[in-house]
Amino acid sequence: MALWDRFKESAQTMQTQLNAKKNDLKSGGFRDASMAMCALVAAADGSIDASERQRVASLIATNDVLKNFAADDLQTRFNDYCQKLTADFDFGKVSVLQTIGKVSKKPTEARAVIQIGIVIGGADGNFDKSEQAVVREACFALGIAPTEFDL
Repeated sequence: MALWDRFKESAQTMQTQLNAKKNDLKSGGFRDASMAMCALVAAADGSIDASERQRVASLIATNDVLKNFAADDLQTRFNDYCQKLTADFDFGKVSVLQTIGKVSKKPTEARAVIQIGIVIGGADGNFDKSEQAVVREACFALGIAPTEFDL
């Protein structure tokens, strides 16, 4: 099986796992960490283009877990994190990783945030090295071994 086929299958499995835990993923911490993760992945290559914003908007509109929250609230939070990252990527990344790290004491939420990062990273058909690297950093911020997600 080709690497991309394995990745697509893995992303689908992760989405199924997220859906199964939908009722456990309603906290404000999870909401903030998931939007921080989306912004971090979108900015992984150093810029956030319109197609990356569109992928996140699509995720917000279609993801059953994220439907626990108001779409306009998620969009505002995503835009705020993007602003931090585009104003100064290094300092913004520290702030965003701190937000992600706030769910580290809740294993279900922490793993779901990583899964969302992988899903959004692969939404364009290419989970590239820079996206994998920031998701790996998020794993460390959450105290999760990146190998748990083949990173």
